[in-house]
Amino acid sequence: MLSSVFSPEVPAPTSGMVHTIPLRKQYVPVVRNGSTLAYKTTYFGDIYVGGPTPQAFSVVFDTGSAHLILPSRSCSSETCLKHRRYDSTTSSTGIDIEHDGALVPAGQTSKQQVKISFGTGEVSGEFVKDQVCFSANPADCAEMRVVLATAMTAEPFSRFDFDGVLGLGTTALALNEHFSFFGQMVKAHPTMLPRFAVYLGQDDESQSAISFGGHQERTAASEIKWTPVARPELGYWQVNIKQIRIGGQVLDECSEGSCRAIMDTGTSLLGVPKMFTRSMHRRLARPLLGESTDTDCRSVAGEDLEFDLGGFVVTMKAAEISRPKPYNMTAPDTPQGWRMWCRAILLPTTMQEPIGPDVFIFGEPLLRKYLTIYDWDKKQVGFSEAGLPPLLDKEGGPTAIDAPPMDSMAAGASLRGAEASEQLRKSV
Repeated sequence: MLSSVFSPEVPAPTSGMVHTIPLRKQYVPVVRNGSTLAYKTTYFGDIYVGGPTPQAFSVVFDTGSAHLILPSRSCSSETCLKHRRYDSTTSSTGIDIEHDGALVPAGQTSKQQVKISFGTGEVSGEFVKDQVCFSANPADCAEMRVVLATAMTAEPFSRFDFDGVLGLGTTALALNEHFSFFGQMVKAHPTMLPRFAVYLGQDDESQSAISFGGHQERTAASEIKWTPVARPELGYWQVNIKQIRIGGQVLDECSEGSCRAIMDTGTSLLGVPKMFTRSMHRRLARPLLGESTDTDCRSVAGEDLEFDLGGFVVTMKAAEISRPKPYNMTAPDTPQGWRMWCRAILLPTTMQEPIGPDVFIFGEPLLRKYLTIYDWDKKQVGFSEAGLPPLLDKEGGPTAIDAPPMDSMAAGASLRGAEASEQLRKSV
């Protein structure tokens, strides 16, 4: 495994300063009956909170939520004790508050609590106002309100190494604008371009990063195509889907332009409305010519999955959304009565109005293929084919934690190494 890219030179941005934070990818196995069936993944990096010397916390940069959540010193559960916890008494810049900004009198505790739900977990918390920073440099900070978790569910927070979650959804998704990390950063640093960009490495040896204040030009391999945020009043970075095609054929689903996709850096799969999954699985399935269960389905050619966003198309190749291990399925028309098939990995989603129901989630598979740029002022999302990994002003350390064995066929395991990368290129 190679170390992170290191260079003393960081490309000059077109406006203001670009702050690039390296991300680490962690795998957590999903085990059943002693066998690893799949891996959950997440990407996280470091921010700094408090003063006079800001303390480092590792956080998931989550475009699907809108609050900075850190474990509180008052949380003594096993889940909280696994992580670094924020202690307002050690920060001269921290002030205990209610959610509306009112001060909590000295010696008293907050009368207000908030509960925030995620896909597989929940936190309950109180509030503090403090400075939050891109780096340990006080010049890279902004004052904002933070949720301090007094309770965190074991799933998923005890299974991953990150301390907390930093939401990057727009202000409409937050309790109020003072909880918005990037919104407060833009106010505190008016010369900074009001954009951030997400680059996820193509494999476990490549550096992933998030950049604030723009993007590094080397990370974009094609012209940036922009599409407006759909229904911005909901707070999500979501885009309209005009049409979906598999193998060039238009799907009846979304043919009337009613579908949308939420950009979600906190989701490790491609999310598909549950009512669409059966049809899409059928169209994306590929039969194996042989009967070997050792075939890696990511090397088996299949139909392209295309999302027409209006004016441009984002495309997922079969190898990019394929389960590695083939499935044995009944086939009465064969001598043995069965056939091996390769199938896609699709995450069934069920969302109610006003968000759903025709909503896809563009998670890790698509975000690895495309550099995505989020324009805070104009409320639009930019797409470019991912280019070279970003340059860092300091070494970021290992890029992947608890990576699966090289020969793993579990869902979510990454193709790695020169031979595997060549196999993937040939398949597409």
